Amino acid sequence: MSEKKKIILGLVGEIASGKDTMADYLKKKYNSDTVSFSTPIRQILDILYLPQTRENMVNIGASMREKFGVTIFGKVIAEHCKASPSPLISLPNVRIEYDIVYLKEMSNFHLINIDVSEKIRYERLIKRTQNPGDREKTWEQFLKEGELATEITIREVAKMAEYQLDNNGSFEDFYKQIDELMTKIYV
Repeated sequence: MSEKKKIILGLVGEIASGKDTMADYLKKKYNSDTVSFSTPIRQILDILYLPQTRENMVNIGASMREKFGVTIFGKVIAEHCKASPSPLISLPNVRIEYDIVYLKEMSNFHLINIDVSEKIRYERLIKRTQNPGDREKTWEQFLKEGELATEITIREVAKMAEYQLDNNGSFEDFYKQIDELMTKIYV
């Protein structure tokens, strides 16, 4: 399938907003491929035998961008999207405007913001095990992580989103919004 026929959905939202939940739902219901900006960073941390903490991921990402240019991960992800045989691809962790420079050049790229209140995001974060230490995280630590460089940029990227989803409700409410969006984008 040519790149022009692929639908690429960039998902932006703050910590624990539901980006991975949406990507998982798209994979299950629409047979989408998921390409994550964090995968190459997690792989580097594994090679270095370092824990996959949010702080380590931010530091590796910043170092790579400093040494190889701010668009390095955007270029990697765009190439992964081109190589994917799937007609539908979700990118569950768009964080920085530079991440989507190459993607915006591709036809059928859509940026989707997922909005959730801080309180609900915190409650969801401590229930999951995506990163070491999430379950033990205090409210103060959660707020502090929300001020990391890559988290602050999310707010700016979210303003560029073509579509807005509200994930303050139940899974069913969120899935309904996703399905409604897909009728507009993926027909």
